[in-house]
Amino acid sequence: MIQPVSLSQTILRGLTCRCPRCGQGKLFSGFLTLRKRCDACDLDYAFIDTGDGPAIFIMMIAGAVVVFAALIVEVKYQPPFWVHAALWLPLILVTTLLPLRAMKSLLIALQFHHKAAPGRLVDRAPR
Repeated sequence: MIQPVSLSQTILRGLTCRCPRCGQGKLFSGFLTLRKRCDACDLDYAFIDTGDGPAIFIMMIAGAVVVFAALIVEVKYQPPFWVHAALWLPLILVTTLLPLRAMKSLLIALQFHHKAAPGRLVDRAPR
């Protein structure tokens, strides 16, 4: 029987891209491509639907970091535009692509931990 896990264990499993239930099996078969099921505990990953959540979180964080850094460099040094392109394009790639996989895995683990499900309409008696 699989024991319930704490929120900190769930977060660790998410950040390490492991199965949200057992923590042993790999979650991804490619960079962002999910496996069909866990190799260790046979959990079916069909319930997973992170949508655009990971990308939105990463874009907001990376955007704040890059814009803040670019403003500081512009105000302090006033470099030509080619310097901005040389500095910020690689930083944008690093701050968006590197954490994207871990963010997707973290949201999957939290979705599993909190037993998230699609919203349903509730029938109510008329007033």
